Amino acid sequence: MNILVTGASGFLGRNLSNKLTSFKPNKIILLDSKIADLTLSDSLHQFNDTKFDKIYHLACWTQAGDFSIKHAGEEWLINQQINTNTIKWWYEHQKQAKFISMGTSCAYPENGSYKEETYFEDKPISSLFTYAMSKRMLQNGVESISKQFGLNYITFVPSTLYGPGYSINNKIPHFIFDLIKKFIRYKKYDEEIILWGDGNQIRELIYVDDFINNMIAIENLNITNEIFNIGAGIGHTIKHFAKIICQEMNINFSEIKFDTNAFVGSKSKVLNTEKISKLVNVEQIPLEKGIKNTINDLYTKVK
Repeated sequence: MNILVTGASGFLGRNLSNKLTSFKPNKIILLDSKIADLTLSDSLHQFNDTKFDKIYHLACWTQAGDFSIKHAGEEWLINQQINTNTIKWWYEHQKQAKFISMGTSCAYPENGSYKEETYFEDKPISSLFTYAMSKRMLQNGVESISKQFGLNYITFVPSTLYGPGYSINNKIPHFIFDLIKKFIRYKKYDEEIILWGDGNQIRELIYVDDFINNMIAIENLNITNEIFNIGAGIGHTIKHFAKIICQEMNINFSEIKFDTNAFVGSKSKVLNTEKISKLVNVEQIPLEKGIKNTINDLYTKVK
């Protein structure tokens, strides 16, 4: 089997690439922007001579927090270029390949059911609108090409991924990494722990290895032209995550301060996982153990 992975240098990309490499495929091409700048229309032509069985499209241009508000125009243009060029190359040169792409939970309407059939319904949350719509456009493009030309795809929508291997510095990290970073800096430098919002926002985590194992389990069923949510199926408040970190790092919860004027995104975001749970049953790591592993991995990385 020949496999190509875009966005292979990202958090999910590195972990997925390690897993795929362990299966010893005939060829696996791991791409980042230095190897192939996907904003350029001919960047993938260097791989035309290889016929890939699977294309994992993970590449995107975004960050967490209020990044989508501050960089809305750039985010739209760059992601449209990346997605259009990759889909076009798939159609023109890799028709035999299965196109496996990542959606986003941000595409679902806030306070909706978060079921796969509602991925295109109503408006996404306004603070993440550009990123959400670029992912909807990716899905629309994949479905359109598949419908007209008979190509095969599958899309996975993850809840927030966490676990070891995350690059924490020089960017706005996702909420769980941001929480852990603040607690580590408190231990290292006695900085105040100030969390965004009142702590009652509800979030869902999926350990990166669990996400990959669920994805591969579905892949092994040879399902095509479907979209699947992959998450823990349960959400917790930011305060709940903070208390777990406090317990693991021996910090008194009373040390935490909450900035109720800060950007918090959606108040609640938990994927509906009924669809995938009917097909596979992959055991997930306990939340406390997953957070412990993430803390241990980040401790020396946080500056």
